[in-house]
Amino acid sequence: MSRVEVVNFGCRLNIAEGEAIREAASGVDDTGPELIIINSCAVTAEAERQARQTIRRLKRDRPEARIIVTGCAAETSAASFAQMAEVEGVVPNAEKRKPMSFGLPFDGANALRPAVSGADHARAFIEVQNGCDHDCTFCVTTLARGASRSVPAGAVIDAVQAAMDRGQREVILTGVDLTSYGADLPGTPNLGQLVDRILRHVPQLERLRLSSMDSIEIDDRLFDLITQEPRMMPHVHLSLQSGDDMILKRMKRRHLRADAIRLVERLKTARPEIAIGADIIAGFPTEDEAMFANSLDLLSACDVVFGHIFPYSPRPGTAAARMPQLGRDVARARAEILRANVAARKAKWLSGLVGTQQRVLVELDGKSGHAENHARVEIIGGRDFRYDADALKGRVMTVTITASTGDHLIGDVYER
Repeated sequence: MSRVEVVNFGCRLNIAEGEAIREAASGVDDTGPELIIINSCAVTAEAERQARQTIRRLKRDRPEARIIVTGCAAETSAASFAQMAEVEGVVPNAEKRKPMSFGLPFDGANALRPAVSGADHARAFIEVQNGCDHDCTFCVTTLARGASRSVPAGAVIDAVQAAMDRGQREVILTGVDLTSYGADLPGTPNLGQLVDRILRHVPQLERLRLSSMDSIEIDDRLFDLITQEPRMMPHVHLSLQSGDDMILKRMKRRHLRADAIRLVERLKTARPEIAIGADIIAGFPTEDEAMFANSLDLLSACDVVFGHIFPYSPRPGTAAARMPQLGRDVARARAEILRANVAARKAKWLSGLVGTQQRVLVELDGKSGHAENHARVEIIGGRDFRYDADALKGRVMTVTITASTGDHLIGDVYER
């Protein structure tokens, strides 16, 4: 039995990569000390703090375990993790897909494949791209993951087919800079072409979703697929970061406020049921009250119902860390205001879904899942048959929405 545990922090790509590490270790029969691999995140100082806190707790609870740190923070803060008494070693991000890096045997089976999340969820996260060629002033991704590189379409399609073969019904394509997909591949295919190929070559795929995208890189082909293809889920998550043009320029983003608003208006016109999510940073250096108000207003202008709100924290080695700082308290306070704004809009949106029927992919707990618009739905009963959690696991069901908590929906199963 394997004595290797992987603890993931951060993005969906990290989750997929963590599963690749876990898969590589799945055949290890180690009677020695347990190995715990911390797959860290460096996007904020808080993410690193949580990793350190987890390391200390795990070592306290399991003192005989060996702890090795990898992931993005293992690149950007390698020395600080290496100095922790609880940590046996630090593995660079680029080496974490190699079992030998953790002292595990290697049989060649896991080489040159995209990272794919495990079968313990009804949805599969599949890596199609890694790294980034841009130079946003707040971001350590280029330091932690290097240049953008894409997984060839054939390997992605094979991974999607494998997810279908093991019974998963939905796939989420993930990457660090997802919409830059293909620029480094022969013929320079783009994300829209990849999506089109997946849908054509894996006809049994019922639901395809995309992780966070750069709004300025959504071209006409990808736009048409998102708005016209029924197997593409009506949920778009955009990397907006700010609603103020001056702050966007200081971040070295490639879009302006009007670009984001125009895109969402086009999406909503073409497919009104699309739910919008967004990444926003609060308290970026030099952000004054008027600039912050523009970010707050952008949430309404873009009808954001899923907010991924970060209080800004300076990351060593980035240009923004050298800019005049507002301080942690200001960033946190502004983040809370943004979160409250999104929460109120989400609650109103969910309330409007009460009484509707939603197609829900039920998670493997048999008790909850996600609608096509990404709303989380708690399942409490069955109108047509006795509620049986085991009967619902991993299935796409029609659910009648009976109530909303403000954070998620509650519904009854409508049909088998």
